[in-house]
Amino acid sequence: MVRLNKEDYAHHLIELLNKNENHLFRESFLQLHPTDQAEYCINLEKEQRQTLYHMLDPEEMANVFQALDLHEQKDIILELDQPYASEMVTHLYTDDAADLLSQLNKSEAHALLKAMDLEDANDVYELMAYPPKTAGALMTKEFISLASSHNAQQAIEQLREEAPNAETIYYLYVVNEREQLVGVVSLRDLLTAQSNEVIQNLMSSRVVSVDSVTKQEEVAKIIKKYNFLAAPVVSSDGTLLGIVTVDDVIDVLEDEATEDLGEFTAARGATDIHVSAFTAAKLRSPWIVLLMFFGLLTAGVIEQFEETLNQIILLAAFIPLLMGSAGNAGTQSLAVVVRGLALGTLEKKGLLRTLFKEFCTGMMIGFICAMTLLLIIPIFYGSFMVAVVVGISIFCSLSVATIVGATVPLIIHKLKIDPAFASGPFITTVNDILGLLIYFTIATSLLHYL
Repeated sequence: MVRLNKEDYAHHLIELLNKNENHLFRESFLQLHPTDQAEYCINLEKEQRQTLYHMLDPEEMANVFQALDLHEQKDIILELDQPYASEMVTHLYTDDAADLLSQLNKSEAHALLKAMDLEDANDVYELMAYPPKTAGALMTKEFISLASSHNAQQAIEQLREEAPNAETIYYLYVVNEREQLVGVVSLRDLLTAQSNEVIQNLMSSRVVSVDSVTKQEEVAKIIKKYNFLAAPVVSSDGTLLGIVTVDDVIDVLEDEATEDLGEFTAARGATDIHVSAFTAAKLRSPWIVLLMFFGLLTAGVIEQFEETLNQIILLAAFIPLLMGSAGNAGTQSLAVVVRGLALGTLEKKGLLRTLFKEFCTGMMIGFICAMTLLLIIPIFYGSFMVAVVVGISIFCSLSVATIVGATVPLIIHKLKIDPAFASGPFITTVNDILGLLIYFTIATSLLHYL
């Protein structure tokens, strides 16, 4: 059998589609992994996708649909006939259906929910009622819970019946008669147990769970910390409501990383390639305008030392070098601290210890840069004293810049604000101002030696 690579296989499918060989196309398409099916689907022209929809039943389309990202799902759902779309949504896991409907306007979401089975619609409504970015909004209702009073044989029979509709079966959660979470059983332990063994004797009662209003970032940290494939979600009285699976946590981590990147670059909300140019400009411009005013402070510092510059014009040549180096050093420290706070590792090591380490790092880098400039500037510019001024300035600037880069996110963290809000451009601008003050103060102090 000749195996085609991914690109050739996609070309083969296009040929089948263009030749109207629908049966062979359908057969070949369904052999693909759902992720590859989704990639192929989104790359088709709209007219070709309409043909694809007619070849797949709603359940098959749901498998494709779940592999798309939310923006792509929103585009696709609007291309589908409402009866087909409603039936397809019923085959999605409830958490995926809730995520999708939350992206649509109220009338579109209501129309789909109205056409759905009442029980499925109620499950989706329940998830949509939870606050955004919480465990309740993230969880799925498709899970298997076992009665603590049942034996292993009864549990296995239940598993056979419910497994096809469950999102994961590796963890089986145990509940009492009031549906409260009391333990967990692994699939391995269940399958290797004696058939008459009671679940209560098999389960581990040391189960880690999260509350329905726990923030999704905390849920992700718990699943990562314990290497879970899923985590149970409970109500205030311990009732098992659903589970959060590791694939949803991966999406959360990606979203959080994207959000932090936006904060870090002063482009919050504008890092998504799907937003329009107008929206991106609206989101980015406030920070840019604010930083522009900070830039005016930089110009003011230079103006205050105009007399020094007029006497030694060569000093102006090294302003970009000092500003760039200080900004880079501060941003590096900022990245280290923000990452430590995000992962929760910084508190374990101690904040003062981290600050001291960053300060020492800045001093060492500053010393290396100063020694390098002391060797280079006299050779190329013929002034040893200018080299001394620049060398001392860069040593002091880098030492201060690393402290600023490390301290600002720590202060913001103490104020219960996301530390990623301490954006790189802001730190760079502050360090520019401080670096110039240090540079011209030293230059003015040593002016009679220059």
